[in-house]
Amino acid sequence: MPPTITPLNTEREKKRRIEDHDSGHGRRPPTDKRTGGGGDNDNWNDRPQGRRGPRENLGRARLAIFFALAGDLMFFVAIVSAFFVSQSSGRYNAYNQYINEWLPTVIPPILWLNTAILLLSSVTVEIARRHMFRENDVMDEWLGLGKPITRSAIPWVSATTVLGLLFLAGQWIGWSQLAAEHVFFRSNPSSHFFFLITYTHAIHLFLGITALAVTLVGLYKSRQLETRQILVDCTAWYWHAMGLFWLFLFALLVFFQ
Repeated sequence: MPPTITPLNTEREKKRRIEDHDSGHGRRPPTDKRTGGGGDNDNWNDRPQGRRGPRENLGRARLAIFFALAGDLMFFVAIVSAFFVSQSSGRYNAYNQYINEWLPTVIPPILWLNTAILLLSSVTVEIARRHMFRENDVMDEWLGLGKPITRSAIPWVSATTVLGLLFLAGQWIGWSQLAAEHVFFRSNPSSHFFFLITYTHAIHLFLGITALAVTLVGLYKSRQLETRQILVDCTAWYWHAMGLFWLFLFALLVFFQ
């Protein structure tokens, strides 16, 4: 039986390439409308055989951040549990009188302003994260038309860094105000937990500011769009978590002492 040759449907192939943004050289730009938006599944559809694509790398980085945040959550839950146990604990003196040494700590008013600053910083970092996955800008970078993503994200990351530093400065002022009123770490169980909670959260937020600084350097120096997207995305999720933790802890200090 003589062999048959099936001609290629060049028009259909050409149409497919146009729809998939395929230049015909086996490459696609880092955007694909079929994968959605918001940075969850976009930008990365095909990859060489046997290699992890950018989508997988972003997923792995996010998973690492979420595991680290889960550990932080368990740590704060342990502190909160000890808070309530200590609050309800007491002792009997020599006269068989029940004594509870817990004296509520007055919250410095500046902590309310700090909370508003931290919420605003969460907005700015989310704007930066969303800028990293804007399809038009990603296409421009893939075509070599500069770094529009970097130019649009850097101001928002910088604003988040400044707001984070303002939050830490406000916390320092709050601690100084309590010290001026002779309320210290070991003054009573309530002040002990107040300083423990605020100190611990401040340390975690300082780590977030360090991550923001690394992200800014990466935005300036890195030539790989994938690396810049992962830096901003993971730092933003960490920052959001610190904001949520603070809201929970601040409500604890204000309403449950």
